[in-house]
Amino acid sequence: MQTHNLGYPRIGKKRELKKACEQYWSGKIIQEELLNVSREIINENLKLQQEAGIELIPVNDFSFYDHVLDMALTLGAIPPRYHQVILNKSNNELDLYFAMARGYQKEGLDITAMEMTKWFDTNYHYIVPEFYKDQKFKLFSNKIFNEFIGAKQIGISAKPVLIGPISFLLLGKEKEEGFNKLDLIDDLLPVYLDILKTLASHGAEYIQFDEPFLALDLSDKAKAAYSKTYALIRKEIPKLKIILTTYFEEIGDNLPQALSLPVDTLHVDLVRKPEQLDHILENIPSNLKLSLGVVDGRNIWKNDLEESLHFIQKAIEKIGTDRILIAPSCSLLHVPYDLDLETKEESLPSEIKQWLAFAKQKIKEVALIKELASEKPSASCLEDFEANKRAIATKKTSPLIHDTQVQQQMNSLTQIPVSRNAAFAERKILQQEILKLPLFPTTTIGSFPQTKEIRNWRAQFKKGLISPERYTQLLKEETKNTIQRQEEIGIDVLVHGEFERNDMVEYFGEQLKGFAFTENGWVQSYGSRCVKPPVIYGDVSRPKPLTVFWSQYAQSLTSRWVKGMLTGPVTILQWSFVRNDQERKDTANQIALAIREEVLDLEKAGIRIIQIDEPAIREGLPLRKKDAASYLEWAVLAFRIASSSVRNETQIHTHMCYSEFNDIIHHIAEMDADVITIECSRSQMELLDAFADFHYPNDIGPGVYDIHAPRIPSKEEMVRLLEKAAQVIPANQLWVNPDCGLKTRGWSETEQALNAMVSAAKELQQKELAQK
Repeated sequence: MQTHNLGYPRIGKKRELKKACEQYWSGKIIQEELLNVSREIINENLKLQQEAGIELIPVNDFSFYDHVLDMALTLGAIPPRYHQVILNKSNNELDLYFAMARGYQKEGLDITAMEMTKWFDTNYHYIVPEFYKDQKFKLFSNKIFNEFIGAKQIGISAKPVLIGPISFLLLGKEKEEGFNKLDLIDDLLPVYLDILKTLASHGAEYIQFDEPFLALDLSDKAKAAYSKTYALIRKEIPKLKIILTTYFEEIGDNLPQALSLPVDTLHVDLVRKPEQLDHILENIPSNLKLSLGVVDGRNIWKNDLEESLHFIQKAIEKIGTDRILIAPSCSLLHVPYDLDLETKEESLPSEIKQWLAFAKQKIKEVALIKELASEKPSASCLEDFEANKRAIATKKTSPLIHDTQVQQQMNSLTQIPVSRNAAFAERKILQQEILKLPLFPTTTIGSFPQTKEIRNWRAQFKKGLISPERYTQLLKEETKNTIQRQEEIGIDVLVHGEFERNDMVEYFGEQLKGFAFTENGWVQSYGSRCVKPPVIYGDVSRPKPLTVFWSQYAQSLTSRWVKGMLTGPVTILQWSFVRNDQERKDTANQIALAIREEVLDLEKAGIRIIQIDEPAIREGLPLRKKDAASYLEWAVLAFRIASSSVRNETQIHTHMCYSEFNDIIHHIAEMDADVITIECSRSQMELLDAFADFHYPNDIGPGVYDIHAPRIPSKEEMVRLLEKAAQVIPANQLWVNPDCGLKTRGWSETEQALNAMVSAAKELQQKELAQK
């Protein structure tokens, strides 16, 4: 039996990579300093896994921004608009790489970033490869070779990790009509073969190909491409031992295909779908090894070793010890670094901490499971086993978990309104009589720049260096300043800026019962953006108002309308580490009841526009179509529980970002928000087609500029996007807004972009009025 890991977190245990990248982008450090930070992180990760007992240690799982973008650069899949960046001799490979991720606006060039979307059903975002008819590929970056050789230099013969050829193509998007991206496989494969041959020449014995699409619904064309691709790889490079990994779903009806591929090992996710093991064991050919993903790579709960051993023993009885590998279910990219860094009892009580495991602890669990499955486990191993059983038992019986009052609320859930009192058309008339908004009303998504000063205030407040009164006064001043700036820019519907909030989920969790928090539990969301998900360990309830004070204060500063800003129940669920002892829909409904109470209190406080953000609702969609309906039913219900009890005159907004909406558009309509704002700029308004084809009845705010990049768009660019939107959506349904919140941007770029946005909206207003 062997142990291996599919991937390790790459941001550094104290977010060293985030800080170094942002310093590089701002010109505070040079490339060599950034590379030094990356080498330190990579070497530390490799040694830590080696010391924990992992035998096949991954390399090339590190990334400065995104591993899909890494693969695109390696394969020379560089969109033509970036060739100007390459031609500028002052730029290096990293500059090109970051230009593709973040856009490029200097030296007379103004180049948009590549599109970004969610990595399957996770909160990680990847850069979407762009494909063109007759596209050619070539080896462009040596990153994978450098990292493999670097590992050898510190005494580790690592296992290179690559996104498989078919999944790489399926992750991308055709940027012109008349071809299928899978048609590019013949041009792509020679580059993959060159990579594999070079790795083999440097001494690579194993290769991990990540092919998550093998666990999704596949077309016949994709299935044929899998067979052709791996047959050629095996023929050309027969000695490399290929580990083919699937995760996030069961292989299901693709199992015959997966088992027929000429690879050495097949990895399956037994955390997400444990029931698939029996069918696999019944059908696995005698020449194939099986990697069992028994340690949860996406959640932070301690492994139930007894349960994992049950799966291991079942596999041993069927195929023998020497054909089994033990691993996490997927890459540990999705969990924090090290539970040992959590030392604050007040935020993460020891009773809860004993139930958790982060990346460092999870790889130790993998090694421990192997030893427990051996014939003679050591005494210390058995002691760890007994401790694990005690922790699992206490979690099942702890009084921290269950709240009688919440359970009573859940039992009376059918008495809660889940529909508005009037249809949208009637509500819109009543709302417009009060709000009196112009055509193409302008707004923002919620947050404004969280400057270094604001972050320092929060840090000082948490350390007790400034009083609660002083902290509140500082935030009031920043809120007042932000209201004034918005008024000067001319925005129609304002926001208070959210300066009191550390994160759109963590802030709410800190005020709700049933949540615990970490100090260093950071995970990567995209690029240098890291989040610290709360831990939902028990029943959820709202002991007191969450946002009313700040919304009411902001509204008192202006005669314009200020939106109340809330995070929706499904997003709070998706962006937390969720308890695993009850159905996710029940936890979502508990959160929805808490948000409903907040919505009603905001309405009582005179807030006429309330935004309930649900950027994660598409993200939670099951990866198999057969499972989608039940999820969408309870996800939409949770939103309606939270939003439907208000008066018709109260306008409910929601926000969604980085999602494909075509397959869920009628469910979005069922949410019945008065206004939905969506990310649209990177896709050049392509996402609006789903709303247009469906004849979406409510109002829509397509984002007109990308806030995830420092690039500042011109008024003319925004006008073009709005005119494109107005071709498919009636003008009286359109709002004008950025793609997302402005928390990560600076004030200078924010004001320039918003001034251009308001000017664009006014130009569209004038054109519309002139036509009438």
